[in-house]
Amino acid sequence: MAKRSDLLAPFKGSPRGRTIPDRVRDVVEQFDRRSEQLIGWVQLTLGCFLAILYLVAPRPTDALMQQPVPVSLAIYLAFTGLRLFLSYRMRLPGWFLALSIVVDIALLFGLIWYFHIQYGQTASFYLRAPTVMYVFVFIAIRAFRFEPAWVLGAGVTAAVGWLLMALYAIWASGPESITRSYVTYLQGNGILIGAEVDKIVAILLLTTVLALALARAKRLLAVATREQIEREELRRFLPTDVERAITEAPSGIVAGAAEERDAAIIVLDIRGFSAFVNRSEPKDAVQTLVGLHRLIVPVVQRHGGVVDKYLGDGVLATFGATRPSPTAAADALHALVEIMAIAREWSTATELAGLALRMNGAATAGKVVFAALGDEFRLEYTVIGDAVNLAAKLEKHNKAACTAALTTRETYALALSQGFSAQVPAELRSACLVQGVAGPIDIVVLDP
Repeated sequence: MAKRSDLLAPFKGSPRGRTIPDRVRDVVEQFDRRSEQLIGWVQLTLGCFLAILYLVAPRPTDALMQQPVPVSLAIYLAFTGLRLFLSYRMRLPGWFLALSIVVDIALLFGLIWYFHIQYGQTASFYLRAPTVMYVFVFIAIRAFRFEPAWVLGAGVTAAVGWLLMALYAIWASGPESITRSYVTYLQGNGILIGAEVDKIVAILLLTTVLALALARAKRLLAVATREQIEREELRRFLPTDVERAITEAPSGIVAGAAEERDAAIIVLDIRGFSAFVNRSEPKDAVQTLVGLHRLIVPVVQRHGGVVDKYLGDGVLATFGATRPSPTAAADALHALVEIMAIAREWSTATELAGLALRMNGAATAGKVVFAALGDEFRLEYTVIGDAVNLAAKLEKHNKAACTAALTTRETYALALSQGFSAQVPAELRSACLVQGVAGPIDIVVLDP
């Protein structure tokens, strides 16, 4: 036998074991407020339509007999107008929404009940009124909200209301009015119990189907909204190109997925930051880093680069790794020169604040592998290759060479061929020994 929790699962707002985040709940509540406004307009329109039907329908000559209907319609239209007005001003309380359901059903069934008086017939006469079909509209409009409870409330109210209408007709017309003949039911004022039961069952079935569909739709909305919010949040942690590579992949990304690219790498680091951290509050150190990142990250992005990762007080940026670029080397050197110019102004500002911080950087170009590393539970896109390692070693060589920005002769020449304009003095130093690099290499000093 199914557990009770399983039977009620469709009416819950989120999958079992997961709660709806507040932000998702806020989205649903905002949608529900707009839905209440739509419900109000539908109610007002339906009320006006019923009033028009009353005006064009045949009426008895005695005007006094007509007074309850126009008064009831006027009260209903006033109540609906108030409800619509309040829906734009505030979040309607639950008791008011419940009252609105009762008023809707009471008005409709009250008009139907009055038919036998209006036409001078026995009470069983109103059971055949086609106006009862509008009860499905009053139930269905509650589906505008993502709350199955209101659909259930409207359906149960309607079913109970029609049951009372049928019982009153039997009581007022007498037991002899009950018939088992469908023909007699259609041609006279007899009451066919089965027909009234069918109406109540139809009301309850429609209500159940709508409630189930609405519950499933609410869960789907919660999941979709949650995923959208999670995706937007993850975008803040993933470069746009990396996020695009993940979402546009023809199949799921697995550990080891890799592509070889001709790319360029920039490695940046702050000299003196460790000493600064040791004598500063952690929050101040973080704020200093954040302030610097706000300056240099837009430069990387403006030149088509991607910040691959933050290495403590350092930064690793790639150009042409996440997607191919014919100007990766030129873009990297343009970005490095601009960053170093900004870093020089930043260092001057930190000196005025009593700090001795200085940024160094290096850029290299060559073959890299853009790969997804990790395991089945956690993956991370990164770049690996000789160009990455060389950029890191060149950045550290700045301290030994008393320089701020370095690149290799090969990278510099490639950048020039790709359109790099040497906006700053460039000094070629041949046969330099760089720690960790086998053999001497030619380097170029960029002095912004």
